[in-house]
Amino acid sequence: MIVILLLSSACGDPGDSVASASEASSTADTGTGTTTEAPPTDSTGSTPTTSDSATGDATSGLPDTSTSGLPDSTGADTTDGTTGDAPSPWDGEPLPSGPPGSWSWVPFPDSMCRDGSTTGIGVRYGAGDDLVIYFEGGGACFNSDTCALNELWKNFGEFKFDAWALGIGQGGIFDDDPQNPVRDWSFIYVPYCTGDVHAGDRENVGIDGVLGAQQFVGYRNVAAYLERVVPTFQDAGHVLVTGSSAGGFGAALNYDRIAEAFPGSAVTLLDDSGPPMSDQYMPVCMQQLWRDLFNFDATLPADCADCFGEDGGGISNLATYLGEKWSDQRLALFSSERDGVIRTFFGYGLEDCSGGSYTGEAFEAGLYELRDEILGEGPVWGSYFVPGTAHTILSSPNFYSTEVGGVPLTAWIEALLAGEASHVSP
Repeated sequence: MIVILLLSSACGDPGDSVASASEASSTADTGTGTTTEAPPTDSTGSTPTTSDSATGDATSGLPDTSTSGLPDSTGADTTDGTTGDAPSPWDGEPLPSGPPGSWSWVPFPDSMCRDGSTTGIGVRYGAGDDLVIYFEGGGACFNSDTCALNELWKNFGEFKFDAWALGIGQGGIFDDDPQNPVRDWSFIYVPYCTGDVHAGDRENVGIDGVLGAQQFVGYRNVAAYLERVVPTFQDAGHVLVTGSSAGGFGAALNYDRIAEAFPGSAVTLLDDSGPPMSDQYMPVCMQQLWRDLFNFDATLPADCADCFGEDGGGISNLATYLGEKWSDQRLALFSSERDGVIRTFFGYGLEDCSGGSYTGEAFEAGLYELRDEILGEGPVWGSYFVPGTAHTILSSPNFYSTEVGGVPLTAWIEALLAGEASHVSP
């Protein structure tokens, strides 16, 4: 089996207001995952610029993408690795082989992190032909406060990967526990170092209060990875596209082209703690900010007309689009009812993006509206909601102990992979 994973956020869990790290710790719900990075205590933030001009010299040593076959910084395709055009042949050199059960690091010279350095992916081969692609999380970078929180994730190389593989990379969904539905699958670990929820396609971006030029090219990096991942696992029977926090958003934002890249496979989506709420609950000015900074208009599916709201909103319509286009696949969302970390980030969009406190009540209302009005009743979309404010579940020890309404999380995931998407909530 093959699993593709995205990194989970390292942010902490604030309470109903944007609390301090210590307050967040005391309010975290023990029924879901743990986090390590504290949320910001200041709910305001500088408004980033939208000019392509850099605020510092961060371009020296950057890879030349003029002949790489990847999209250029304007969002135009030089081949077609972006959704909305004919799919790329994904015919690069297969990944190096390795012994089953052991993580290895594969560098990609044509990749780029937020600070201009290169990165790569982690690979672990399993016993079967199924694959997990996991997208890592770690916040986002769209103003001085959020970029400071994302500072640890502005680069990611082999040293950081080795530390991850020895720790987090052995637990939760990565564990060989008999309860784990994907214990025998192969894994691709996509690290997070672009600050753009794995969905940006814009170079040399200046942000007020942030030193240097920012390289928001996560979507472009994924294209480079797929050039080698697809030929390596072209015979995969099942591909699970998943990730936590920023990686949950990234899994959903990259799902369409990954599903297209594996036309002969079942391709399941599991978004851990990246809820694409409606414009009423995910501030429109913040969505517009992300579009401007990360160039989402070049990476959202071009034929998802409702994804491109005139006021900058409409990102939640991607869920409807995916459900309709991929009605033969199964897609799902996990979330805490009052996720403190995501509320912190949504709070930056309040008061016309001058910032504010995003309440637990508002988040819960938005989450259930998302389930009832956007995801809808089966058979394509499912959801699993837990009480409390904690953030992410896939890499937590609570992955195995979480149960809601008599349904263990692991049993719900196993059913999802078997083709049964259902809604579970307190």
